[in-house]
Amino acid sequence: MASKPFHLAWFLGNSFGVHGWKDPWGGRTALDWASPSLQIDLARAAERACMDFVFFEDSVFVPDNYGSSMDFYLKRALRAPKNDPMPLVPLVAQATRHIGIIPTISTSFYPPYLLARLMATLDLMSEGRVGCNFVTSTAARAAQNFGLDEHIDHDTRYEMADEFVEVVKKLWTSWDADAIVADEERAVFAEPGKVRTIDFEGRFFKSRGPLNTARPPQGTPVLAQAGGSPQGRAFAARHMDVVIAAVSTVQEMKAYRQDLRQRAARNGRDPDHIKVMFQVMPLFGDTDQQAREHLARHRAGQDPAKMLAAMGSLFDIDFSTFDLDAPLAELTTNGQQGTLKRFLSYGRTLREIAGNFTFGLENIAGTPESVASQLAELMEEVGGDGFVIAGPMTRRYIAEVTDGLAAVLQRRGLTRERYTHRHFRDHLMEF
Repeated sequence: MASKPFHLAWFLGNSFGVHGWKDPWGGRTALDWASPSLQIDLARAAERACMDFVFFEDSVFVPDNYGSSMDFYLKRALRAPKNDPMPLVPLVAQATRHIGIIPTISTSFYPPYLLARLMATLDLMSEGRVGCNFVTSTAARAAQNFGLDEHIDHDTRYEMADEFVEVVKKLWTSWDADAIVADEERAVFAEPGKVRTIDFEGRFFKSRGPLNTARPPQGTPVLAQAGGSPQGRAFAARHMDVVIAAVSTVQEMKAYRQDLRQRAARNGRDPDHIKVMFQVMPLFGDTDQQAREHLARHRAGQDPAKMLAAMGSLFDIDFSTFDLDAPLAELTTNGQQGTLKRFLSYGRTLREIAGNFTFGLENIAGTPESVASQLAELMEEVGGDGFVIAGPMTRRYIAEVTDGLAAVLQRRGLTRERYTHRHFRDHLMEF
């Protein structure tokens, strides 16, 4: 069994979008999808379970890859409609006291100063509890929403992202931590000598600075990323505090973690300061047999077209034009290259791939006790720093994880039983 505690968090795909609207336990989500109540309930439950953070995925386009039309996506609420998750952050912060909150922004479209100011504000408001997930965005349609005819080349996007993070870090440190003195006797609120311009000029971005708000309580908000391509891993190894890995076998888990830790060390970083957390979608039952039957029904009920439409939107590929049973030729993308490589490794034909592909650890099922044992065994074998839950977003599933699984993990000493620090970063680096 795992000899030391590991971290537990929640990855919310389609974050401020439609969840479980056809699920028998989905409640009124078809009507209430634009209400933040479900996300707030998730955050409160996750905090009750002493999880490290809730992570809000995002995208900024309506896909039209499958069948060269938006129809498939809109009919199934697949990636659209989706609200901007940023307004969730202060609402979740106000409803909780300890848990970290990670929204997503695109380094391809956000101005660095705007992002640095926004995240500093949110970190100040939450008293040091926010992070930021950096994506480069993958879809041509997203780029066209921001005035580009075609998306920026994949490798260039990561070069931009690297410079983007450099700029925002400089902006966050443009105020010293003790710049604000609020000295009434001297009539000095902020010490002028402790606030400075950054005068940054790079290949892609230029910013004078300083921020017009104070340094974030954490110094730098927690930086997160989930890319799997070589460029994405290099970016993560240089800058990130936590990385989400969507892999599905022990061998992939070991290879991913070893690769990222080696890259971090080559960048002069302590590998223990970059937390590798694996995406997991456990299913539960009152008995292991019931849970396995649940998993079998889940797999049998999957729609290959929905899988291909969803994946096609990540790659800008229309899989509806392919023969499902013909051997696939080599495919290339300007989208998510690491994910495409994994996707194609799951079979020779699209039918095989759609039936086999998993976006994370999807073969874990059992009672809360059994699932806890399976996760502990994985951590013991692979190492790593923990798991992010990414299962079906219903209040029933939230309870199964936070009141079932998490309670077992806590009793076994495998996850934290209480928060002992003030800031998100300190909780993340606690072990």
